[in-house]
Amino acid sequence: MFDIEEELKKLPAKPGVYLMHNERDEIIYVGKAVRLKNRVRQYFQDSRNLTPKIARMVSHIARFEYIITDSELEALVLECNLIKEYRPKYNTMLTDDKTYPYIKVTTGEAYPRILFSRLMKKDKSKYFGPYTSAGAVKDTIELLRKIYKIRTCHRNLPKDIGIGRPCLYYHIGQCDAPCQGNISQEDYQKQIHQVLQFLGGNYEPVIQMLTEKMMQASEAMAYEKAMEYRDLIRSIRQITEKQKVTSSQMEDRDVIGLARAGNEAVVQVFFIRNGRLIGRDHYYLTGVENESRAGVLTSFVKQFYGESPFVPRELMVPEGIEDEEIILQWLSEKRGQKVALRVPKKGQKERLVELACKNAMNILNKDSEKMKREEARTVGAVRELADLLGLPLLTRMEAYDISNTSGFEKVGSMVVYEKGKPKRSAYRKFKIRDIQGQDDYHSLEEVLTRRFTHGQREQKELEAKNMDPAMGSFSMFPDLILMDGGKGQVHIAQKVLMELGLDIPVCGMVKDDFHRTRGIYFDDEEIAIDRNSEAFRLVTRIQDEAHRFAIEYHRSLRSKTQVKSILEDIPGIGETRRKALMRYYGDIQKIREASVEDLKQVPSMNEKAAESVYGFFRKQPH
Repeated sequence: MFDIEEELKKLPAKPGVYLMHNERDEIIYVGKAVRLKNRVRQYFQDSRNLTPKIARMVSHIARFEYIITDSELEALVLECNLIKEYRPKYNTMLTDDKTYPYIKVTTGEAYPRILFSRLMKKDKSKYFGPYTSAGAVKDTIELLRKIYKIRTCHRNLPKDIGIGRPCLYYHIGQCDAPCQGNISQEDYQKQIHQVLQFLGGNYEPVIQMLTEKMMQASEAMAYEKAMEYRDLIRSIRQITEKQKVTSSQMEDRDVIGLARAGNEAVVQVFFIRNGRLIGRDHYYLTGVENESRAGVLTSFVKQFYGESPFVPRELMVPEGIEDEEIILQWLSEKRGQKVALRVPKKGQKERLVELACKNAMNILNKDSEKMKREEARTVGAVRELADLLGLPLLTRMEAYDISNTSGFEKVGSMVVYEKGKPKRSAYRKFKIRDIQGQDDYHSLEEVLTRRFTHGQREQKELEAKNMDPAMGSFSMFPDLILMDGGKGQVHIAQKVLMELGLDIPVCGMVKDDFHRTRGIYFDDEEIAIDRNSEAFRLVTRIQDEAHRFAIEYHRSLRSKTQVKSILEDIPGIGETRRKALMRYYGDIQKIREASVEDLKQVPSMNEKAAESVYGFFRKQPH
């Protein structure tokens, strides 16, 4: 039994992070403190002046724990990580989980490449961005490769120069084939230097060069070539038009605007890189009721820049944030140089912040109805379902289905919904091992037994290591199990749970003669459900998703088996070469179409093996 009063007396006067748990041992709030002793005790003092939201949180606290750190900065970093991991109910949460693309130039290589990347690593490469449009990034990379004939291969140059043949890009005139020594390292680096200038915003030399080539081609009556240059010039102008110059100073800064209404808020960010507005985006936050504007901005800054690989030199905000000094210290360490936070009061900078705020308010007004509809179809639908079944708490649901078609091996699917939304990272697949024939009941029994036996084992292992159950892949149990069927499937699940000593509610998703959901089987009776209700739509979505996931897995196994059987029939092609062929080509059709010379390029393939594969497919019907 956790005695809160006794545990409060043991709190140290040191910096750290505290975690509040409810009766189900879920983490409902994470906070940091300069002195844990003072901060945590404040929640439980009779004279405390708490906001309604925090007062509700305190009423649900069953126990708390804390982690001591060496400094307030260390506590801040840990707080950000724990909020991201546990997403506590009473913390102000950034709902978006976006990653932004970068253009990466591998300048650490002798013959650099231009790559698309969603991570910014501390390596010898140069990164440009982040950009808000992945499509624009890919178009820019393709454009630069065409103009400067930059290699796309993964060969280790100059070590591999002369090994193998040049690729398709060389033959269509989009690569100078450094792999064959056709261009010196010095000349190649000159082209990379021009790429870096272009990405830095200096477009004119490229446009001038392409214009000259277009005119020369036109004078030589090479009109198709001239049209290619014309199209390249148009592509560059489209890219440059998207990047509005906002300042003559070449700074990196984010302009942040905020709008809020009730329990929701929108933050708008303008991304300025090298003095250019390269894009903008907006983010939703929930749980902001009774929070100050400064508190909402603080939550956004900590969560957004805790995840972002890039921190600009300056943040411009409509007002100051809490813990400003320690947050700027953290951001400066992350960036590797000093980061400033400005609250502009006049001039162009103030107008930019005002513009960001107006954009945020516009999005909030426009999307408020959409957000309400989304809440109704997720959280609202879950509440409806919980009321219908008489369940006090319903957050996580698991649904199961069996796929068994064409006499092929049976598979089981487990899909997971949390707060009315699919949690695809928690989906699981099962091959049925012990049941022969089309016996769905016993197949379900095997799947459920394996799932919950594995979960119980994981729980014990994590408990022995004093680790959170959420760390396991099977250790989190549902509040409700949904079976794709009625009485028979429900009783199978109840039998498994009883044998394992588990008490989890089970209901069936009953279908009519037309294979449409008609009701819920629960507590040995069929409960009618309004077809126009959000709860009905949610149950139908979950049922369809479990069915889709099972069939998709079944189809993938059939495909792999068919591919494997074809390659196994080729003389001289063992497991190593089969795997090498599939890794190199990706599917059977490409292997079928390959020439002997192409097949010889596959690792582990010699001329004899290549001829064997080539000859085998020439004898096979297409």
